[in-house]
Amino acid sequence: MMLTLFTMLGSLALLMFGMKSMSEALQKMAGPQLRHALGAMTSNRFTGLLTGSVVTASVQSSTATTVMTVSFVNAGLLTLAQAISVIMGANIGTTFTAWIIALGSSFDISIISYISFFAGIVLIYMKKHRYIGDFLFGLGLLLLGLTTLRLTGQKMDLGHNPAVLSFFNSFGMDSYWTIIVFLFLGGVLTFCVQSSAAVMAITMLLCGSGAMPIYMGIALVLGENIGTTITSNLAALSANTQARRAALAHMFFNMFGVIWILCIFYWFVDAVVWAVDYVGSNLFHQDMAQMAIDKKLTLTLAAFHTGFNVINAGILIWFIPQIEKFVCWIIKPKKIDEEEDFRLHFITAGFMKTPELSVLEAQKEIRSFSERMQRMFGMVQELLNLSSSIKNKEKNTEADFNKLFSRIEKYESISDNMELEIANYLENVSDAHLSDDTKAKIRAMLREVSELESIGDACYNMARTINRKYSTKEDHFIEKQYSHLHQMMGLTDQALTHMNKLLGGRKEAYDVNRTFNIENEINNYRNQLKAQNIIDVNNHEYTYAEGTIYIDLVNECEKLGDYVVNVVEARMGTRQREA
Repeated sequence: MMLTLFTMLGSLALLMFGMKSMSEALQKMAGPQLRHALGAMTSNRFTGLLTGSVVTASVQSSTATTVMTVSFVNAGLLTLAQAISVIMGANIGTTFTAWIIALGSSFDISIISYISFFAGIVLIYMKKHRYIGDFLFGLGLLLLGLTTLRLTGQKMDLGHNPAVLSFFNSFGMDSYWTIIVFLFLGGVLTFCVQSSAAVMAITMLLCGSGAMPIYMGIALVLGENIGTTITSNLAALSANTQARRAALAHMFFNMFGVIWILCIFYWFVDAVVWAVDYVGSNLFHQDMAQMAIDKKLTLTLAAFHTGFNVINAGILIWFIPQIEKFVCWIIKPKKIDEEEDFRLHFITAGFMKTPELSVLEAQKEIRSFSERMQRMFGMVQELLNLSSSIKNKEKNTEADFNKLFSRIEKYESISDNMELEIANYLENVSDAHLSDDTKAKIRAMLREVSELESIGDACYNMARTINRKYSTKEDHFIEKQYSHLHQMMGLTDQALTHMNKLLGGRKEAYDVNRTFNIENEINNYRNQLKAQNIIDVNNHEYTYAEGTIYIDLVNECEKLGDYVVNVVEARMGTRQREA
C-alpha cells in the first residue's frame, strides 16, 4: 500500500516538474521576443484572449501564464485591459491539460513520452537546440507522470474500496452543501500544490475509478479555478498598483464564473453529460453507455472544464472596460512620493518567477534607476542656479538651497541602495539555469548599475563642491564662469537624456554614435575651459582657489559623461573604449 501511495505521489511530482520544465524552456526559447509578442498580440480583447489560451496550452500552466502576465503589467509592458484579456484566455488554455488526461485514458501515451525523452536528450546535447530539448524532455515527464498516475489508479481500484466508497457516500448527492464543501476542498488543494493540473489529474483518477460521483468531481474542478487565483494575488502583493489590479481581475473572473454556475449547477452538469453522450455516440459510432466508465467520466470532466471557461470568457469579454473600472475602484493607488521613497518598483518577490522574467524586471528597474539619476543631476543644476541667487542676495534662497542639498544627499543614499538591491537580485538570478543570451544580459546589467551609481556619486560630488563654496561665504563665481558651467551641464544633460532613450527603448533603433559625439564635445569643452581658466587666473579675473573649485565642477561633468558612455556600451554590448 505504501509503495502504491508513493508511486502516485511520485507521478504527481513528475507531472508538476514536467510542466515547470516546459514553461521555463518555452520562455528561454522565446526570450525577449515573448514580451514583444504579447504586446503585439493583445491589440484587442479577442487577440488577447487567443494569446492567453495559446501560451497557457503551450506551457501547460495557467498559473505560470497569469504570474507572467502580472509581472508584465508590473513592468509596464501590458496595460490592465490587455492583461485581463490574456488572463481570460489562460483559463481556457489550462483546460487543454484535462483533455490530455482524458484522451490519455483511451490509448497508451507512454510511447509518446519515451519518444520525447529520446528526441529531447539528443537536442540537449546539440547545444544549439538545447531549449527545444528541455521542452520535449519536460513534455515527456508530464506524459509519463500522467501514464503512471493512471496505471496506479487502476491498480488501487478505488471504485471497489469500501472505505473510499463509504466516505463519498456519506455526502448527499443532491445537496448544495456537498458541492460547496468539495468546491472549497478543490481550492485549498490547488493552493497547496500550486498546480491546478495536478489536482485535475487526481480528480479524474477518483471519478474515472468510479469512487467519486461526477457532481463532486465537478465541484472540485470549480474549486481549482478559485485556488489558482490565490497564487497570482500573492505574487502581486509586493508589486505595483496595476499588477495587483490585474491579479484581482483574475480572481473576479473566476469567482463570477463559479457564482453563476452554482445557480444552475445540476442543469449545467446534466447538459454536459448529454452533450458528451451525443457527441461520443456520433464520433465513436457506439453507445456511450457501453463505453468504459473511466473514459466517459474523464471526458465529461474535461468537457465541463472547457465549456465552463469558454462560456464564462464569452460573457465577460464584453465587459473588460467595466471590470477594469471595478478593480481600479477597489484598489486605489498608494499616496506616496515615490521619487523621495526608496522602493524597487518592478523587482518583486513573486512566485514561480523564471530567469527570463527576472531579467525583464531588472531591466525596467535599471531604467527607473537611470531616470532617477537624471533627476538628481537636474537638482545639481538647480543648486547652481540657487547659488547664483544667493550671490544676488535674493530672499529665501538660502533656505531653498539647504533644502535642495538635503534632497541631493538623500538621492545619493538611494542610488547606493538601488545598486546593491538590483545587483543582489541579479546575482540570485544568475544561480539558475540560464541561456547564453540571459547570462550576457546579466553581466551587462551588473556593469550598468555600477556605472549608474557612479553617476550618482558624481552628482553628489558636484553638489558638495557647490555647497562647500557657498557655506564658507567665499567669493562667488563670476558671470562668465556661471555661463560656462551651465553650458557644460547642458551637454552632460544631453548625454543623460540620450542614455535614458536607449534604456527605455530597443537598442536596434538607437544611434550610439550620438552618445560618442556628445562625449567628444564634453571632452573638448573641458580642455578648452581648463586652458581658459589658466589665462583668467593669470589675468586676476578670479583667484587660483576659485579657479580650482570651478575646474573641479567641470571635471566632474566630464567624468559623468564617461560613466554615461560606459552604460551605453554595456547595454549595446560594445567593447569599453580606453579613456
